[in-house]
Amino acid sequence: MRRDYFYKKAKREGYRTRASYKLKQINKKFNVIGRGDVVLDLGAAPGGWLQVAKELSMGTVIGVDLQKIEYILDVKTIRGDITIDETIFKIKEEIQTADVVVSDASPNLSGNWSYDHARSIELSESALKVAEAFLKPGGNFVVKVFRGDLYDTFLDTIRKRFGYVRAYTPEASRKQSAEIYLICKKYKLEQA
Repeated sequence: MRRDYFYKKAKREGYRTRASYKLKQINKKFNVIGRGDVVLDLGAAPGGWLQVAKELSMGTVIGVDLQKIEYILDVKTIRGDITIDETIFKIKEEIQTADVVVSDASPNLSGNWSYDHARSIELSESALKVAEAFLKPGGNFVVKVFRGDLYDTFLDTIRKRFGYVRAYTPEASRKQSAEIYLICKKYKLEQA
């Protein structure tokens, strides 16, 4: 793996991953996480977004992942699968609602683009379901998706649920990556 600028910067500044800068850049441009916000991070391992979310909100931050997340001061982590009810119940033991739900989750890539894209969309749909279970009206949602033939349908679904939706690729994303982030604000509790 090439040790790029953001990888080196993360090591130097104490972040767990280069992805920390993606959330920093998203927040600088779109102001999705504010002081005191309750933030739920889905697919949170190894914790780079959790570190940034805690810095930005200074409030309650919870991370969920299939993998164990090493300890981060004042951040609660849950090991679980966001597609099963048991994990949702574990989250509900910690928070009733969230101001912001973020997901930088990615499927394990197989190298088969169609399959990987479909898995990415499935994961994004699961993240949206969790967001709908916890987001306050007017809340914010950031989700990573891969571009492909299922992207437009997912985007249409998102647009029905949020008053503001923008697609954005942070500078910290690798140039060759097909990932794009949907920045969704103004959650509508009642869908049209």
